[in-house]
Amino acid sequence: MYSSLSPDGSLKLYVFIAMVTVVMIVLSQFPTFHSLRHINLASLFLSLGYSFIVVGACIHAGLSKNAPSRDYSLESSESARVFNAFTSISIIAAIFGNGILPEIQATLAPPATGKMVKGLLMCYTVILVTFYSTAVSGYWVFGNKSNSNILKSLMPDDEPSLAPTWVLGLGVVCVLLQLFAIGLVYSQVAYEIMEKKSADVQQGMFSKRNLLPRIILRTLYMIFCGFMAAMLPFFGDINGVVGAIGFIPLDFVLPMLLYNMTYKPPKSSLTYWLNLSIMVVFTGAGLMGAFSSIRKLVLDAGKFKLFSSDVVD
Repeated sequence: MYSSLSPDGSLKLYVFIAMVTVVMIVLSQFPTFHSLRHINLASLFLSLGYSFIVVGACIHAGLSKNAPSRDYSLESSESARVFNAFTSISIIAAIFGNGILPEIQATLAPPATGKMVKGLLMCYTVILVTFYSTAVSGYWVFGNKSNSNILKSLMPDDEPSLAPTWVLGLGVVCVLLQLFAIGLVYSQVAYEIMEKKSADVQQGMFSKRNLLPRIILRTLYMIFCGFMAAMLPFFGDINGVVGAIGFIPLDFVLPMLLYNMTYKPPKSSLTYWLNLSIMVVFTGAGLMGAFSSIRKLVLDAGKFKLFSSDVVD
């Protein structure tokens, strides 16, 4: 938004990342996951709002007289197609890995089964509506030239916007507010790990003994995250690495392993071999995804410099 409103402005990307970091430091002081429930609800509406805005903007761009040329062809190199496929699998795993959050939350208090099923159904319904609507409409308009951040495709640097500026501005605001919510939710895991050792469960949550360490640790954590984000402005590549290394094992390998260890189905049973097959297949997919994602990260490394204002997609 800043570069569109002030093309010759002196502020760089890392300045805005620093601003966001300051806001995140303040918001990160919410003490528990439960205290974020209203923010999670707002996040749901922001996701839906962003998706409707982007789909409408893509339809407007695709039907306008200035509609971009479309090319739906794949990479000419077979190896590039294979690597890109596994990178995409890793990114999709990161997207659907959101489902592990209601799973974890549901198991904190009984009965787990009913709440987990409801949470997962809600989670995957929102994911299907939001991610696939924007992906399909974006690919329809821009083909293989679509950006991993579709708003950048709708707002090309050297050409006029392909949708009304106020609509795209509203979409950017939705993304910014949604990222605050996402950052808060995903950071809770790190906070739990840090505060297991720093907190004293015998004292109150807002006692001086627990409050001061919590403020210090969470502030330092957010400063570190903001510094890394400003220094290494990758987006799609990081999603691929996180999906391959983090979410594929958590979503597809660990649950099958824990099931076999807990219920001990007979080795001659279909359940045992089905779980084992899923573990083997997705371990291989995770390894290939990690390799292809890191490969793309290395290839894209030549496109950026430290604290750059250009995000590598």
